[in-house]
Amino acid sequence: MNTLWDWSTVCSAVGADVVDGPAITGVSIDSRTLVPGDLFIALVGNPGKRFNTSHKSSLDGHNYVKQALDAGAAGVVVHDPKTTSIVNDGHVILVEDTLDALWDLARASRKRMHCPVFAITGSSGKTTLRNFLGACLSLEVAAGSLNNFWGVPLSMARTPQHTKAAIFELGTSSPGEIAPLANLVQPHIAVVLNVFPAHIEFFSDLSAIRKEKLSISTALGPDGVLVVPANLVEHAKANRVISFGREAYADIRLLEYKAGEQTARLGFGNDSLEIGVPGGGEHRALTAAATLACIIASNGDPTSLSRLSDIQPPAGRGNRRFAGGIQIIDDSYNANPASMVAALRSLNKNTAGRNFAILGDMLELGEDAEQFHAELITECAGYDGIFCVGNCMLALYQLLPAQQRWGSANASTEIDLATIQKKLVKGDTVLVKGSNRTFWAHGFVEKLLNALEKGQTR
Repeated sequence: MNTLWDWSTVCSAVGADVVDGPAITGVSIDSRTLVPGDLFIALVGNPGKRFNTSHKSSLDGHNYVKQALDAGAAGVVVHDPKTTSIVNDGHVILVEDTLDALWDLARASRKRMHCPVFAITGSSGKTTLRNFLGACLSLEVAAGSLNNFWGVPLSMARTPQHTKAAIFELGTSSPGEIAPLANLVQPHIAVVLNVFPAHIEFFSDLSAIRKEKLSISTALGPDGVLVVPANLVEHAKANRVISFGREAYADIRLLEYKAGEQTARLGFGNDSLEIGVPGGGEHRALTAAATLACIIASNGDPTSLSRLSDIQPPAGRGNRRFAGGIQIIDDSYNANPASMVAALRSLNKNTAGRNFAILGDMLELGEDAEQFHAELITECAGYDGIFCVGNCMLALYQLLPAQQRWGSANASTEIDLATIQKKLVKGDTVLVKGSNRTFWAHGFVEKLLNALEKGQTR
């Protein structure tokens, strides 16, 4: 493994006494996934008042220092002096606060990045855009979506010094999260992929979400570029803006999307190019348009978008899986009203056999949650059956005609997978879509695939 950090450099970055120590090949905050050579940073789950975030927990990494060392950690960063007694060989860095130390290490990482730096935000599709852009730049993109107050600095700390580009996702579920993360990343190119009513429970209205997303531009320097959907240009505040969308006035235009072939034609200036769209869907074609905007913003080669034909969507974002002759569209990682509509429309246009959907609650939609779910009824018209999961999805289930009511459950863990399997025949397609805690957190799709493999599909 290549050295990511010298021990003395880490000491200097976090404000500790500079001493020699082992080479560090990675950075971890989770003893369960740590690999030998990682530096383990013992974070606490509640960041306090520094960050306005709903991502809080009672976990404390100091309780897992021994597990990290047993797993082969090169050393540990802690702020509890009592924890140092666990470390027998002296490879420990004591700081005032481990989260501050992680951010300090991220800042040190940013200073040594001599490459294009991208920051991406949006209500949905951030990880897909990161993967699309990584493919076009021939950049190895790490799995996972680390986009909050600890995920962004962790991603930065893990970035090799001589990377040819760096791409970071910035997420938000509460007002005031994006700007501090953007200021940490200091991007050359900032992207707002879209603005939908995701997490609207924690915002006053959609315009507040738009303002939060667009705050990413506050970290752009005088030569920075802001990439936005064409309908947000009037709200954009940056010296240089590149827009994308279906609109004729967009800088990058989605001229045509062919659902059956999963291809798109994009226009830019007087030129155009046709590309494959991984996973299909007009919403992903728009993500490809945003990718082209990023390539142009960084003075890259537009024809590099041809590399998209060789990749698959990130796990849980529209992957096509097969078991027992049944096709499963795994879009279970997350959902909001706009992405739910896009997924339902995409499947309707892409299959020849029977179509079914297992739809789960879309969370954090506030007092209008049931209405958002009920409004999906229009998109369900072409489906042979809909299975609804969760309390809010009952609003949709009650509107479905009897012949479309495939079943319902309070939670994905209560679904009788054997019953689902018996209702399917070879050639059927099933879309699974819902918020993270509805399906993804419970490994629902994997369980469904196993049930289909074991069953005797007709």
